[in-house]
Amino acid sequence: MTGRKKSADHSYDLLVIGSGPSGEAAAIAASKAGKRVGVVENRALVGGSCAHKGTIPSKSLRHVVKQVIQFKSNSLFREIGDSRRLTFPRVLQSAVKVIPKQVELHTNFYVRNRVNVHIGQASFIDANTVTLVQLDGGIETISADNIVIATGSRPYRPADVDFNHPRIYDSDTILDMQHTPRHIIVYGAGVIGCEYASIFSGLGMRVDLINNRERLLSFLDDEISDALSYHLRDSGVTVRHSEEYEAIEASDSSVTLFLKSGKRLKADAILWCNGRSGNTDGLNLEAAGLTADHRGNLKVDNCYCTQVPNIYAVGDVVGWPSLASASYGQGRAVSGGIFGDECKLVQDVPTGIYTLPEISSVGKTETELTQAKVPYEVGRALFKNTARGQISGEDVGMLKLLFHVDTLEILGVHCFGAEAAEIVHIGQAIMTQKGDGNNIHYFLNNIFNYPTMAEAYRVAALDGINRISRR
Repeated sequence: MTGRKKSADHSYDLLVIGSGPSGEAAAIAASKAGKRVGVVENRALVGGSCAHKGTIPSKSLRHVVKQVIQFKSNSLFREIGDSRRLTFPRVLQSAVKVIPKQVELHTNFYVRNRVNVHIGQASFIDANTVTLVQLDGGIETISADNIVIATGSRPYRPADVDFNHPRIYDSDTILDMQHTPRHIIVYGAGVIGCEYASIFSGLGMRVDLINNRERLLSFLDDEISDALSYHLRDSGVTVRHSEEYEAIEASDSSVTLFLKSGKRLKADAILWCNGRSGNTDGLNLEAAGLTADHRGNLKVDNCYCTQVPNIYAVGDVVGWPSLASASYGQGRAVSGGIFGDECKLVQDVPTGIYTLPEISSVGKTETELTQAKVPYEVGRALFKNTARGQISGEDVGMLKLLFHVDTLEILGVHCFGAEAAEIVHIGQAIMTQKGDGNNIHYFLNNIFNYPTMAEAYRVAALDGINRISRR
């Protein structure tokens, strides 16, 4: 480490490049440790892609679409006879109202914690110094003892696809779509692709979801993946597995996807959701002694340190798991490691997938336990058999508990249905207890409010215990 340059316009103990979840968490944690901290953000407003193009607007859009579905499916409202079709731009207009609220919230975080925010594009001069090109063209230099790269990611764009065409979108530009396709192709059936496929279907669009693999979201428990596949098809989504694109042609009125299998699909628009790239290409990494991989991601160790001892990286720019929830944890962890606390690699992150219905899981799947030859049993609770599910009308889905048949410890929690991403944390809390604290009997020995979706834990625990007691 060469130390800060005295001639720099600004000098910090820690400089964070990027103001998304991981950057914000790193900056505030360092500030609370008494360090002088600066943040660089290349947008005019803080929040990163999470607030402006990713998690927040897409989940807000999903929420609005969910409300539309509930309205249309409720017989009480159907009596009104209002059959107007909502356009995508009108729905989006409602969804993006949350963005300025998020910007104000996160701006206040920096102000309250005395973190200086610099607006502009940062690029390295050396391992301790960056140049900042401000939005008005002005140039400053910033030096720091330690630098955290938290620049996030963007949708991967293959060179042979014309993303400037008004009918070809990625997961960023889809939030600017100003027409309502009757038929849309979603290429890439990862988390983002599945989420948008269910959103478009909820708005009444015809959807073709193209999957490169043999099954949807193969990292999920097989039963949950099968349930997602079934409900996407039930909502009108055509899922095509084991397909790869060969070319995309677009005209003023349509877009055609040519697949290597020989199929040709024609639609009004296409959304490309096949991978993401780290936002490192504008940082002049070479000047700091850094090298990114072919997707723009940086390799880090268990304390999020790169190949350069005083430069760290967190969030989407390091690749998996690329979740906002994990990014907050990574940001806190990296500052703790830099400034003397124990550095803990963020692991065992719960999965939250905001399809309609949503999915969440934590721990092992049945396949993983079977391969590891762990003796386990399953307890299930179907939401259609819970009072809260029947009252709310959100009775699709289930909670699934995997537990050891001898010790009764919870090994995995898998949920598909309304509020799954909330429900999973009850099981997560029990799974992380040490010793006898992690035991399926917790759900039998403690009282759950009634009626609630959380009551599914008691039902699933009873189902599981009954299975092993009959042996």
